[in-house]
Amino acid sequence: MMFDTDVIESDAPVARLILGHGAGAGKQSDFMQDVARRLSAVHIEVVLFDFPYMQTITETGKRRPPDKADKLQSHFKALKQHIDDTRSALPTFIGGKSMGGRMATLIADELDINGVVVFGYPFHPPGKPEKTRTDHLGAITTPVCIIQGERDTFGTRADIQGYDLGVQVKCHFLEDGDHSLKPRKKSGFTHEHHIEQACNIAQAFIKKRSH
Repeated sequence: MMFDTDVIESDAPVARLILGHGAGAGKQSDFMQDVARRLSAVHIEVVLFDFPYMQTITETGKRRPPDKADKLQSHFKALKQHIDDTRSALPTFIGGKSMGGRMATLIADELDINGVVVFGYPFHPPGKPEKTRTDHLGAITTPVCIIQGERDTFGTRADIQGYDLGVQVKCHFLEDGDHSLKPRKKSGFTHEHHIEQACNIAQAFIKKRSH
């Protein structure tokens, strides 16, 4: 299996976060790179990677849909094992942006990890609130930190408050944020502020469980 990874190393790391991308943009997206840079600055090593279909997009320049969920999960699990085998041992977390974060929650209980961090969980497709993707979250035993924009079309704050999520799942809401955590100008907040806040939440979650 071929892995396409970027390891953003950190001085004196206390933990490692393996972070998967969303459906439409890979590890080189501004969001992924910004989050990785900010977390590496606070002693968290970040491993970014591209799922196989995104590797193909990069190689061919042609758009294509994501692979099926089972293939995405298999790649994520194999990468976790590869990282374990090739890098120094650290308390390890997995997670991702949107789709990548959802895949992380689906495999979390199968892996030896300390927790999951999700930036913008896709609770349902936009405009289809009845098609929820939450069944496994009610029973998950691994701690999960979800950082969500209040007006995310994949799951607003109002939507999520009606879900039966498990005791291990904690949602943090960023005021007026969309699926990329971006607020509208009239909110008085900036995207940079929300990304910084999201990384602060992720850092606190990781450091609390890095032992």
